[in-house]
Amino acid sequence: MSEELAPGPKESPPAPRAGPREVWKKGGRLLSVLLAANVLLLACTLISGGAFNKVAVYDTDVFALLTTMMLLAMLWILFYLLRTVRCPCAVPYRDAHAGPIWLRGGLVLFGICTLIMDIFKTGYYSSFFECQSAIKILHPVIQAVFVIIQTYFLWVSAKDCVHVHLNLTRCGLMFTLTTNLAIWMAAVVDESVHQSHSYSSSHSNASHAHLASDQRAGNPVGGDSCLCSTAVCQIFQQGYFYLYPFNIEYSLFASTMLYVMWKNVGRFLASAPGHSHTPSPLSLFRETFFAGPVLGLLLFVVGLAVFIIYEVQVGGGGGRTRQALVIYYSFNIVCLGLTTLVSLSGSIIYRFDHRAMDHHKNPTRTLDVALLMGAALGQYAISYYSIVAVVAGTPQDLLAGLDLTHALLMIAQHTFQNIFIIESLHRGPPGAEPHSTPTKEPCQNLTFTNLDAFHTLPACPPTPRLVSPSPADQREAVAIISAPRSQWRRRCLRDISLFLLLCNVILWIMPAFGARPHFSNTVEVDFYGYSLWAAIVNICLPFGIFYRMHAVSSLLEVYVLS
Repeated sequence: MSEELAPGPKESPPAPRAGPREVWKKGGRLLSVLLAANVLLLACTLISGGAFNKVAVYDTDVFALLTTMMLLAMLWILFYLLRTVRCPCAVPYRDAHAGPIWLRGGLVLFGICTLIMDIFKTGYYSSFFECQSAIKILHPVIQAVFVIIQTYFLWVSAKDCVHVHLNLTRCGLMFTLTTNLAIWMAAVVDESVHQSHSYSSSHSNASHAHLASDQRAGNPVGGDSCLCSTAVCQIFQQGYFYLYPFNIEYSLFASTMLYVMWKNVGRFLASAPGHSHTPSPLSLFRETFFAGPVLGLLLFVVGLAVFIIYEVQVGGGGGRTRQALVIYYSFNIVCLGLTTLVSLSGSIIYRFDHRAMDHHKNPTRTLDVALLMGAALGQYAISYYSIVAVVAGTPQDLLAGLDLTHALLMIAQHTFQNIFIIESLHRGPPGAEPHSTPTKEPCQNLTFTNLDAFHTLPACPPTPRLVSPSPADQREAVAIISAPRSQWRRRCLRDISLFLLLCNVILWIMPAFGARPHFSNTVEVDFYGYSLWAAIVNICLPFGIFYRMHAVSSLLEVYVLS
């Protein structure tokens, strides 16, 4: 009776149930990739065709396609939020590494800037509503709604590992990702066309540029009613072009998060024993030598001053552009040189670090590494084009020498910084030791030739501690001796991470907020021609800006892991 009344052991909560494993996961992924490839190629064809005046593809056609894609993507997102995730056991797992707070916070920040851009664009096209197509006003309104819905969707669902509606979810995620890439490409092309028209206007060719613009947009030639002549209209026009970089970054951030969600569809998660690490509360100046944060803050403040001077002198025109370029290139050369040396010193410190490498499967970390390597290609391309233009070009002056040094250091800095960050992300948390060989018991090495004597022997007596210490005591003694050196290495790595983080922030702020020495310096423009050079810069530079943002987030994670 007492046995019946005795309380039993406390039951643990049941583990989340997931559906049966897919028979062929790669088949569902292949279907979604094929869908995305075809839609993206169609969008690329229309967007690139609309950029040329001789092709009979107008802006209205591009806007109609993008509006249709955003509407379809919004329908799927609403279906996912209202139907898919409410199914029983729809999301049995959530990836802790996916959708970190810095990525979602950046998405919200760039999303707000994109909403402001859409307001400016709506106001700009509404200024001459009589001679514009309705799709030009409808497009920014639909884009604003799309940004709001997609940002909420990614904020609440970025960590989901969905196990229902698998193929539909994969196709929906890939289609939404393709929509963001199409929006990014349209923004890049529109900004390139705007810069080309501005360059033509500044060279006394304003009438021709306006005529080409009217023909490309499908407006009647000579329609003076479509001129942006009022002050409010010009503010709207300059405002939304100024905010294009934020729209471009929003599309890249959203595409990154959607790709991680696509990889996690149908994924089964299992915690790896011995590799769970809970980071301590973040404190930016805890356990550092203060050299990295102080030097990084100094460069950050000096960089802001250089950026303001550059914008004022270049925007004011006159003969101060050359002086502004010399100041700008000089600061960047110093900053890039220091970050290169610091990244190299961090990699050298890792040669003496005995933490084990983390080889467990981590799709988020794999994507981080791929993004770092892929986004760096944009800046590599610009740098190599600049090197060829300076070396093969005729002018060999101070500005050309600074441009060449800047391009070479940009390549070196990206290379050594990527090596440092990628190695840091693959290091285990503090205290993670390499796999040690199994220890032997004190009696394991004893050999006996007489088995009878072995049976008559008593149990192995404990070995005196002073004579032969146990392996655990040996490891403890080694840890005590090496603790000061390990602590010194950790502090150095924290300083390095903070210094690189602050330098990447200022190197992101300058191009993101409008610094374009690529066009102020005429070496590349004269060598390649404005149209080709503008296309190269406007395609590759957004990847360089995204690289800086992603490097900042990765360095923050490196700081926490150190």
